[in-house]
Amino acid sequence: MDFRTEFKPLTVQPEQIEGRSFEMINEEIGEHPFTEDQYPVVQRIIHASADFELGQSVLFHPDAIQSGIRAIRSGKMVVADVQMIQSGANKARIQKFGGEIKVYISDPDVIQEAKRLNTTRAIISMRKAIKEADGGIFAIGNAPTALLELIRLIKEGEVKPGLVIGLPVGFVSAAESKEELAKLDIPFITNIGRKGGSTVTVAALNAISIMAERG
Repeated sequence: MDFRTEFKPLTVQPEQIEGRSFEMINEEIGEHPFTEDQYPVVQRIIHASADFELGQSVLFHPDAIQSGIRAIRSGKMVVADVQMIQSGANKARIQKFGGEIKVYISDPDVIQEAKRLNTTRAIISMRKAIKEADGGIFAIGNAPTALLELIRLIKEGEVKPGLVIGLPVGFVSAAESKEELAKLDIPFITNIGRKGGSTVTVAALNAISIMAERG
């Protein structure tokens, strides 16, 4: 069987590929309700997912973008629920301002405490994170239980994040956790429904860090 093809890519230059992708997104999205500073986040979410429905379901607290930018420029910590976010995010832009991206879910003490309490590591990781990350950014793309626990800790006054990017994907509690986040009077970026994931959470975080770097 011959798998050869005469198809040639339009370009192999990374900057041109990204630029053309953004042009196509702008052409296809049409009219939208997002502000000038919110749209770059939506644009990168669509770019990461190729999903316009997901992008158009994104919700923003009015202070989300500026609060996220302030957190990064102040060198605040970024807490992620899983290593995939730490791996995908542009760490250099965070570190430029003195911050770092931390993930606690695989820490031995978190694993041990989760076993002791018969609960998820995601929940225990949030309890550990708040001891170090007040005023920082929480980026949750995989574990609805992490987001629900963070919401509980916020409601009880245990932590006051600079921004919560809550975009977990899934069937069990994913949509519900995001509904609860959207009720809070703290800066957040979330979306409606089950869709989300670590990739789109990285996209949102990277969009914020780009804006922070550009000034």
